[in-house]
This record gives sequence, C-alpha cells and structure tokens, in this order.
Amino acid sequence: MTQASERGADIGRRIGVGLMYGLWRPRVLGAWRVPASGPVILAVNHSHNIDGPMVMGVAPRPVHFLIKKEAFVGPLDPFLTGIGQLKVDRTTADRTAITQALDVLTAGGVLGIFPEGTRGEGDFASLRAGLAYFAVRSGAPIVPVAVLGSSDRPGRLIKALPPLRSRVDVVFGDPFAAGDGSGRRTRKALDEATERIQKQLTRHLENARRLTGR
Repeated sequence: MTQASERGADIGRRIGVGLMYGLWRPRVLGAWRVPASGPVILAVNHSHNIDGPMVMGVAPRPVHFLIKKEAFVGPLDPFLTGIGQLKVDRTTADRTAITQALDVLTAGGVLGIFPEGTRGEGDFASLRAGLAYFAVRSGAPIVPVAVLGSSDRPGRLIKALPPLRSRVDVVFGDPFAAGDGSGRRTRKALDEATERIQKQLTRHLENARRLTGR
C-alpha cells in the first residue's frame, strides 16, 4: 500500500464524514473496538448503497474497501481510486484486487469487505470465502460492523437509500480471529474459518439490532 493510497483513504474519510452527517443522522456505537493500529478487516453487512461511504465516514481509521468494478464508471473511477478504494472483478479470482487488499493489510491498514458480495438483506446469511482467505492469510483480526438504516420506513426517494435525515446506526463489534491459530490455509481450514466468521457476524448483527431496537 502506498502512502498516496493511505492519504487518499484519509481524504475519503473526511469526505464521507461531511456527506454522511449532512444527509443522514449517523449514530456510531463501539468505534473504540477498532484496534488503533495494525491490520484490521471490517466486515460490513450490505443492505443500502450508503453502507460503504457511511462506514468510511464514521470509522476511526481510514478504510480501503473492496468495491465491485461496476461502480467505477465515468468520473467515479478516478475518484474512488484516488480515495484509496480497491476495484474488484467479482466474476473471477481477481489477482490484482487480491494483491492490493493483502498489501493494505501487510502495511497495517484497514480493509473493508462486504462478505455477502452484493447488496441484499444485509443479514450475513451467505458469506463468500474471500473474507476468510484475507483473514487467515494476513492474520488480521475481523471487526464486524452492522449498518442499520431505515430500510422499511416510508419516505425513501431512492429505494436503495434510507430516507434523508433519518437515523442510521453503525455498530462496531469486538475484533476476533478467523483462523484456528494453526496458520493452515487449506480448503478445509478456509471452510471452517468461513463458518466461524458467519456465526460471529450473525451474532453481532443480532446484538446490534437488540441494542438499537432496529
């Protein structure tokens, strides 16, 4: 990870802060749980288009998100790249994206991942193996993040967004290790890690819903 990309992610964070607090009313819980230094993976549920920018804006450290390449269109391409975000082709094993993501972690940065792959129910029901791979390969702890918007309320101008000025809760969970401590990276080890991760993320989401009343 270059200094330029880390600087870009910090600029992205500042833009996110202004944008998210200008359009919605974020309530951030547990941000202190994100380790202050060293590699970290933020695993974020994905039910709104604002989930990534929201976490970028409210996280205590600059975040480099893996974002589907379809989002990098027109002027958004140089902008997203400039603020340290990583383009990933979800139809293949994107070696460039994998290398860039591991570089972020090797340099002690924060990698943001939507482990469900695409926007959906946001309930961590179907996890992709990518999250387990990055966690086991890098040894970085995973911090679960629940973004709970007002998706079922009326008043939304755009279906994929919560109503403007509505409250959006961002709840950070306790960091945990995905691997079993053996350092194994076999298919079986990754499958076991994925199962472990899914349980932790689902538990965090349930706790976050209880905590926020969502």
